[in-house]
Amino acid sequence: METGSWAVPVPLGYEVRGWVVERPLATGSWGSVYAVCRDGTERAAVKFLPTGTVSPRQLNHLAAMAGREVRSHSELVHPRLIGLTETFTLDDPDSPGLDGATVIVMELAERAVAELVAPGRQVPGAAGIITQICEGLAHMHAEGWLHGDLKPSNVLLMADGSVRLADFGLTTELDGTHAYLPRAGSLDYLAPERREEKLTDKGIAVRASADIWALGITACEILTGCLPFPGGTWRARAAAAADYVEGRAPLVLDPRLPDGWRDWITDCLAPTHAARGRHSAASLLARARDLTAGRSLHRWSWRRWSRRRRIAVTAGAAVVAVTAGIGVPVATAPPADPTGRWLRTDSDVPREYRQTIVQAATRYCLNPLITPALVAAMLKAESGFDPNLSDPANTEYGIARWTPSVLQYYLPAGQIGIVLSPPLDPQESIRALGRFLCKWAPDLEARHVPGDHRLSLAAAYRSSVDSVVKAGGVPPRWRPYTTRVRTYLDDYRPR
Repeated sequence: METGSWAVPVPLGYEVRGWVVERPLATGSWGSVYAVCRDGTERAAVKFLPTGTVSPRQLNHLAAMAGREVRSHSELVHPRLIGLTETFTLDDPDSPGLDGATVIVMELAERAVAELVAPGRQVPGAAGIITQICEGLAHMHAEGWLHGDLKPSNVLLMADGSVRLADFGLTTELDGTHAYLPRAGSLDYLAPERREEKLTDKGIAVRASADIWALGITACEILTGCLPFPGGTWRARAAAAADYVEGRAPLVLDPRLPDGWRDWITDCLAPTHAARGRHSAASLLARARDLTAGRSLHRWSWRRWSRRRRIAVTAGAAVVAVTAGIGVPVATAPPADPTGRWLRTDSDVPREYRQTIVQAATRYCLNPLITPALVAAMLKAESGFDPNLSDPANTEYGIARWTPSVLQYYLPAGQIGIVLSPPLDPQESIRALGRFLCKWAPDLEARHVPGDHRLSLAAAYRSSVDSVVKAGGVPPRWRPYTTRVRTYLDDYRPR
């Protein structure tokens, strides 16, 4: 594949931190992605964003894009979102086109769903793919983030057939009811109001309903092989979409779509954000799961296909097989645990808390002392992961043994000062532990407390930072506790 015209051309064999470029994968307007290998066995995908080699105006745009992508990767952990391995700034003055680039190392996928879209044909496993897209999008929205650029080329199929959402360059957090993005995006997937919003100092105001519009366009392509609005160019399709939105033309979907999916896509493509906003990603997920059960898939006129092709599932995506023209669900292996990069998958850290533990260690600061393994080790030492722990004599409750009068200072900004009554929510208790560690780690480091600062932090959580500083490390009273924390650290840290 010729890469000379790519946004970031990188020669095959180029080495960066032990990763060797093997082949090009994809490029966009600003960044390019390559398959890489390390030590001959470990494989990944590397995205290059050239933040150091462009004009000042472009530099600001790219720096913001890189920042959003890196931050969203660190805060959003879910089986349906592509996983981040590492990120860094490339220092290579001998390669001016690469020097200063932001490098993002991610999971390697088999292919993008866009590669499977063909006119008039449904992507094999279509219903299951759409359901998994909804799982990823529902998680992002629940965490207060928008994807911002959902489309088939940003939906990836992994080797085990599971789906990942990718390309978080336009992903951003909600600020109240809106998020703000630059005037950018893939034109065929932009919600109508996103085209018309005025550019402010913050950017274009975008609501979660914009992702729902893109979801409807994407689902239509996966189910029919075609975009819902006709036209040979994006301008013609945009004009057709405008006619529909402004009431001059109806929405005309492929007649082969079954009623269930037709209604689902129609709701996604409601012409106003207010109407679209009535259909959240979570509610659309619930409906997609019902449709994926096989009761509502339509009879496509695919009988000329061989039996082998009708039941094939591309790239191992064994979610829904198409037999005799009717979707029949088949078993699929559960996706790999994406938190395995931080926590041993064979440890006793409960699955329902693993993602929150990772977020607690990575969301509030980037301090190498504070790792998911440390947070998990402290929770194990505090409560044995018991969310119902109750110790009224010491006024300590929940999975992190919080005293409610102390917990009030580590709640989210809008809740600080509220004294909660037990039982304490385990997810919020874990996040509060992360905020505690991020707040006090710099203080302990600045005071040059001797010993293992991770254990000093754990002791400070049990007592106070002043107690640890006064004792010159872990106070004798808390050494049995920190000994347990050290043991659990070794148990939970990936080998």
